[in-house]
Amino acid sequence: MTTKTVHLAVYNDLADWETGHAVAHIRNGEFQEGPDRYEVVTVGATADPVTTMGGLRVAPDLALADLDPADSALLILPGSNCWYTDPDALAPFTRAARAFLAAGAPVAAICGATVGLAREGLLDDRAHTSGSAEDLAATGYRGTAHYRDELAVTDGGLITAGPTAPVEFAREVFAVLGLYRPEVLAAWYKLFSAHDPSAFGALMAAEGGAA
Repeated sequence: MTTKTVHLAVYNDLADWETGHAVAHIRNGEFQEGPDRYEVVTVGATADPVTTMGGLRVAPDLALADLDPADSALLILPGSNCWYTDPDALAPFTRAARAFLAAGAPVAAICGATVGLAREGLLDDRAHTSGSAEDLAATGYRGTAHYRDELAVTDGGLITAGPTAPVEFAREVFAVLGLYRPEVLAAWYKLFSAHDPSAFGALMAAEGGAA
């Protein structure tokens, strides 16, 4: 069994709930049947602790300067009010996203993080979504023709999602990582998006048969 690393960016005022489904299910390994397992490592601008929107204090495992795309299966960028109020402070994370995509490593951004990616020019030629088309247009980016009015979009190794779509965001993350077989992923999404208890049996069966 191979253990791979998913990197979660952490910064002040990050929206705790937006990446909750993705991170929790990546870490606990339930329903996974492939040869790979994943650990989640937090990455800050520095090693200094940050405080989330929910008031949780997080000490980053790694400083951004030490992050290498070659060592990562995925970089996750959550939303934060700082993407709007102090974009320069978070610009190093969008530059890291550029380096990841250039190296062929995937990136997943939700809510305000998509605005940061637009400023960086990373949405100019990829299908994408966000909280609204207007949010992105305000950045002056050149990708308006590629905007999709959808909950989550994956294109060219880049996942984007709006602030009300943490479940859809997680689904796209799981698909990119190959975390579940397609039928298991469909059952997971059916349970958590539609609250359909009939999907729970399929997930329990998958967990019982996981390697």
